[in-house]
Amino acid sequence: MSEELQRFQGSAGAEFVILNQYYVPDVASTGHLLAELAHESAALGRKVSVITSFPSYGPPETWQPCEAREFRDGVAVWRMRTTRFRKDSLTGRASNSVTFLVPLGIRMLLARNKGRVFMYTSNPPFLGIIGGLVSLIRRHDYIVLLHDSYPHLAVLVGKIRQGSLIERVWHAVNRIFYRRAQQTIVLCDRAKELVVREYGVSPDRVQVIHNWADPRMLRPVPKAECAFARKNGYDRTFTLLYSGNLGLYYEFDTMLEAAERFRDDPDFRLVFVGAGGRKAYIEQRIAEMGLKNVDVHQYQPFEALNDSLNSCDASLVTIAKGVEGISFPSKFYSSLAVGKPVLALSEPGSELQRMVAGAGSGLWCEIGNVDALVENINELRGDPQRAARMGEAARVDMERNFTIHAAAREYLHVVDLAAGDRGAA
Repeated sequence: MSEELQRFQGSAGAEFVILNQYYVPDVASTGHLLAELAHESAALGRKVSVITSFPSYGPPETWQPCEAREFRDGVAVWRMRTTRFRKDSLTGRASNSVTFLVPLGIRMLLARNKGRVFMYTSNPPFLGIIGGLVSLIRRHDYIVLLHDSYPHLAVLVGKIRQGSLIERVWHAVNRIFYRRAQQTIVLCDRAKELVVREYGVSPDRVQVIHNWADPRMLRPVPKAECAFARKNGYDRTFTLLYSGNLGLYYEFDTMLEAAERFRDDPDFRLVFVGAGGRKAYIEQRIAEMGLKNVDVHQYQPFEALNDSLNSCDASLVTIAKGVEGISFPSKFYSSLAVGKPVLALSEPGSELQRMVAGAGSGLWCEIGNVDALVENINELRGDPQRAARMGEAARVDMERNFTIHAAAREYLHVVDLAAGDRGAA
């Protein structure tokens, strides 16, 4: 390992340092996205390193062994040891974050900064404060990558009270690290509006770069050829799949109530794959409603992801009311990649609705409108050729607009903007 790291060389442009609590082989989707970004950036000739922790996002059975220091595919990865309590415990989650943030902050104070740009993500949510505080003491060129905006999400799901001291302090902390960042990257236009409005950041310092899917790793496969589908009988039914984070800021009741309408239909299945704060609620509702046509599975191994994502006739993508702009579902892009029609549920006028309608990649309905979702399901079931055309349009949309190849170039452009900009707001 040491010899490999000694040979670790970059080329023109600032070194790109990614900081995120979760990274492969952890099951967190952000960790996999950042791994793809790191590897693609390295393939473009950039020196890239990652500072992260050992796997802890999913349940212990998903934790795979890995090295504290690793050099693979041109990327140097440094993993820190933290507590690894369950995420559904507020105390445990706080401990995991603190034991990551404190030693990381010390490390950044001592780190070599010249010729490097650090990218702080929102995992954990206040990670960027390290960049802000270090920049008060010494030169520290950094970018903030906003996936999920806190404390907005914490207020929305009732974890903290709107207007409380915690919320006000949290916003004050955010204001420091957003304003001192050379650049901020967000996932959609509404997120840019939020950062500019809430924290007084100049619009030219906030760049919209959508998430992506890797067309080499995720690709269309007929459902009948998928091992996951055959094992569970989904090759013999019309199957809707929600695969990803079963988190607090997604909406699942509309899906479950639609499944209840098909309870006597032996050819219909609703399938959830993943984990998160709403998983127990989903399982409880399934039991209360007596649904025999709904299955819940744990995260599938990463190497089997393409197989499981293809084990359906349509993909479900949702975002809860009031969430757009403070989060955006990354599973949307993987759904496009496997060429399945998308059934999208969101508020009217959402960016998700616009993207699905604009590409013709699926059907949309408003959250809570069970009748509309049932109608959309019946449309896909009744016209397989139309469903196939939507799936083809989904793949084309991903290949044209949401690939890692294009996104990595945009990220590196922002990195070089940050390296050349010493006048942060």
